[in-house]
Amino acid sequence: MLSFKDKMSIPTVEEALPGREQVMQVPDAHFVNGHTLTGPFPQHLSKAVFGLGCFWGAEKKFWQQQGVYTTAVGYGAGSTKNPTYQEVCSGMTGHNEVVLVVFDETVCSYEKLVRLFFESHNPTQGMQQGNDKGTQYRSGIYYFSEEQKLLAESVIMQYQKKLSNKNMGDITTEIIEAGEFYYAEDYHQQYLAKNPNGYCGLGGTGVLFD
Repeated sequence: MLSFKDKMSIPTVEEALPGREQVMQVPDAHFVNGHTLTGPFPQHLSKAVFGLGCFWGAEKKFWQQQGVYTTAVGYGAGSTKNPTYQEVCSGMTGHNEVVLVVFDETVCSYEKLVRLFFESHNPTQGMQQGNDKGTQYRSGIYYFSEEQKLLAESVIMQYQKKLSNKNMGDITTEIIEAGEFYYAEDYHQQYLAKNPNGYCGLGGTGVLFD
């Protein structure tokens, strides 16, 4: 049985659960806008992946943005292949609860999404977000290009200055290259649209860019 302390540290590849070859089955269409959930996506669109606590509320933040084509929730930055929600919550996969955002850069820039990411949660809390504690709730930006990486690093520096001016802590957000995105179970997709009164543990610092 894992202790609480164990769930606050990411397991090594050797320690992580092995997972499975079977891919998670999800709906063809986004519950809110009807666009494809899994692709293929129109070639002119870009992708971004963020982890900012419980992915139910996080996904809603992004699907509401103009220029966002589709969103999906899933698991990323871990070792277990095609994990289940229960496995991720066990702390033995290394995965984070993340949101895939497919967007039109001509309408909504990547920098705008990163700013929204920071304003929508508290990026100083390490392996937790509010009362949600564990490695799957860590703050993370998972980039698809060097340009995305540099933009994310630039925005982090800007936001850290604003937090420091409010006597708040250091940002713990990890910035790493996007690996495999594993879709979460059907019932997690667009959860707050299907369950308007559902739980949302997302809470920002109140510090805004503008």
